[in-house]
Amino acid sequence: APFLTYYVNTIIIVGGILAAQLVTITLAGYAFARVSFSGRELFFSLFIFQLLTPITVLVVPNFLTMKSLHLVDHKLAIMLPYMASGFGTFLMRQAFRTVPRELEEAARVDGALWWQVLRHVYLPATRATLVAFAVVSITFHWNDFIWPLLVTNTPRSRPLTVGLASFTQASESGAQFPLIMAGTLLVMFPLLLAFLLFQRQFINSFVRSGLK
Repeated sequence: APFLTYYVNTIIIVGGILAAQLVTITLAGYAFARVSFSGRELFFSLFIFQLLTPITVLVVPNFLTMKSLHLVDHKLAIMLPYMASGFGTFLMRQAFRTVPRELEEAARVDGALWWQVLRHVYLPATRATLVAFAVVSITFHWNDFIWPLLVTNTPRSRPLTVGLASFTQASESGAQFPLIMAGTLLVMFPLLLAFLLFQRQFINSFVRSGLK
């Protein structure tokens, strides 16, 4: 099994999703927390409703959308549906609302634009929340299976989870449990190593985001 290809695909998919999510949830969270516009509460309610919608309900329409865009069996097909996050938007909105308005007003008096206020005032104060969300996002998308299974057909776009499933079915003599366990260890090892190396930072990020 081409596990090196699966590793590269997974890193690209997980990293691309996280990068897009950090941008979208930061901007959306700031808008819902600090920008006054018509229909703000209605739009935020729609984001919250997204949290109540099971992912499996969206599988068929998302697949048809990817098929119409000719993105089936492409890494972008796995990434696109997750580039916005209702959970992340809610998390950042709550975090931004804890930042004192006096800090923003002081920055604006000094002539800072909205994006400078966001970058230099809000983001440093909510770094722990961003780290906590990043941990959740990386873990979820590293282990995601159903959606990548539906939109990938060849090893060139498969992530580790789908590659492992194909690997376990490749033997003609039945399940090879030693090989399956070795493949499973290869899939989980990066996350396990990251947790062992950065467990204190992980725990502190969740504690701080919870206190906010």
